[in-house]
Amino acid sequence: MTKYRLSNDAKKDLIRIHRYGVVKFGMLQADKYFETFFEYFDIIAKRPYSFESVEFIEGGYRRCVCGSDSIYFKIDNDIVDIMAIVGKQDVNNML
Repeated sequence: MTKYRLSNDAKKDLIRIHRYGVVKFGMLQADKYFETFFEYFDIIAKRPYSFESVEFIEGGYRRCVCGSDSIYFKIDNDIVDIMAIVGKQDVNNML
């Protein structure tokens, strides 16, 4: 697998994370962290089954930790669907 796509929720999560990063750490650091997500998306797309299953959250979901956030995704045939990006502060709201 080498393809991935972002859900609308994941896109909103990226925007939220970037905005928070700008306020908290400045534009340069926020941009750097933002780009890291896309590096991780590529890694996930290449080896999606190497990441832990989180079936207890949602059937078919897997998780990859990226910095202080977790990328939640599922595999749909030969495409990885990035469903959400959740920070530690948001995990309790997800369960």
